[in-house]
This record gives sequence, C-alpha cells and structure tokens, in this order.
Amino acid sequence: MSRESTGSPDDQNPLSNAAWEAAASAYAPSGFHVGAAVRTGSGAIYAGCNVENASYPVTLCAERNAIAAAIVAEGPAVAIEEIVVATPDSQNCAPCGMCRQALIEFGPAVRVQFLQNGRLVGTTIAELLPYAFTRADQP
Repeated sequence: MSRESTGSPDDQNPLSNAAWEAAASAYAPSGFHVGAAVRTGSGAIYAGCNVENASYPVTLCAERNAIAAAIVAEGPAVAIEEIVVATPDSQNCAPCGMCRQALIEFGPAVRVQFLQNGRLVGTTIAELLPYAFTRADQP
C-alpha cells in the first residue's frame, strides 16, 4: 500500500468526506453501511452507497453505484481517476472482486483508497486486480 491516513469522516479530503456521507445513506439491514466516492477526469465527485437485498445477489455495492452515478452524469466514456471506500461499521472495507473489475473498466490506473485495520490506505487498481480482463482482451 502506497499511502496511509486516518480513516475518519472528519478527514479534510472532499472525496473521503463524500464516501463517508454516502455510507450514512446505505440501505443495509445487515448493519454493514458502505459509501464510496469517485473522482473523474473532469474533477467531479460522484458518490454511491450499498443497497442490500434479501436476495443477496441482487445487492448493489457502493463502488458500483458511485460508478453508475458518474456514468449518468458524464456518459459512458467517463474516466474514473480515484475512489474512496468507507464504512463506520468495520475496520476493513476493500472493494470486492466485482467492484474491482468494474473500476478497471472505467480507469485502468484508478487510485483506490479503502479501510484496512481502521486506517485509510491507498493503492492502485492494477495492484488490487493483477492480470485483469479488460476491453483490450475482447475480440
């Protein structure tokens, strides 16, 4: 991990603050509220929260909801540059495999920050998803 800072909602980073605020809006009967915020190439910030469902596969992760908000606002050619994932309910909150795949689709060099042992750590999507399947791999 290349960067580390406090994983608290009073962090002075607008991207981090947006992720923490989004977590408060999560529909999470499980009690695991997650927020995510992406920054695009335009500099705009878009947030999303997890939306759980009694049928677990229907659950939507915060990261993919933030990506969807960016696509709605900027169109399908949106370029994601950075994401922060946060939760007040756990010490750890790294993006799942599906979210990692979604992130690399819209930004092969995305900077990713998430909670690890209660601290916000930073890395790249390439480090989180080595040997990724991308659009370049499609016929």
